Amino acid sequence: MQESQETRMPTGIASLDPILDGGVPPGTLTLLFGDIGAGHYEFAYSSTVNSLAEMHRVPGAGILYPKKILYITFTRLEADIRREIVQSFPTGSVPGGMEGIAFEDLSDLYFDRSIVPDSWYSRSDTLTRLQKRSEHANIFMRLTEIFAAAEPETMIILDSITDIATQTNLPNLWADLTGFLRGLQRFAKTKRLAIYLLLSRGIIEQAKEIELADIADAVFLFRWEESTGSRRQRVMYFEKFRGVMPHLEEQDLVKFAVRISTTGGFEVSNIRMVI
Repeated sequence: MQESQETRMPTGIASLDPILDGGVPPGTLTLLFGDIGAGHYEFAYSSTVNSLAEMHRVPGAGILYPKKILYITFTRLEADIRREIVQSFPTGSVPGGMEGIAFEDLSDLYFDRSIVPDSWYSRSDTLTRLQKRSEHANIFMRLTEIFAAAEPETMIILDSITDIATQTNLPNLWADLTGFLRGLQRFAKTKRLAIYLLLSRGIIEQAKEIELADIADAVFLFRWEESTGSRRQRVMYFEKFRGVMPHLEEQDLVKFAVRISTTGGFEVSNIRMVI
């Protein structure tokens, strides 16, 4: 127990990890919750790219680098995500390049009962799609299989919970989603996974946003705020961080200004003191 409390898995954000004594505790389910364009996707992309490079480093005392990186998408093309990351951030120095990221594309299951034509999201033939439907009754069963097969100490990105949460008009989907995430919050501890859930703010009902935040171990909130001269700037808050928040609040390390650049990716800068 003591070992897990002291060990940290880096987020890959070089300016943030020292503040967190090296990263997040292994087994943490983190909600990256943000306004559109406020930085939660850039956090995930930078964390993915930088963690790829760190996987090849020799860990120091109390540091646990991810053994694998898994990116799960429900609606977007793998090639589109890879292209977006490569175009946004420097990846040339990453050993093995972007090939070190494993992708799971669940768009077949996501769009299966939608009005979207099969040819828009699937390359499988009709028989293969029918077999998949019979093997995986719903998207949560497939997710359960993926997490069960994941190696311990893997970093996993879910892009995005917004995609699932907006489908709550389907019977039982909200209960299935929250039930699945509550189970995942427990399961992550047993395999010491670092899981990041992407959720865009203001798309689903506030009560549902709060329920998802309640399930997560940590909530990083990304917002746009007006700065001096009425310029917009990105800020990041630690809304919640079980087991870590008291340490952060003691040092007034709760709210940060954020910078996103093509050279450094997502960076925390100009740490603010909360009064």
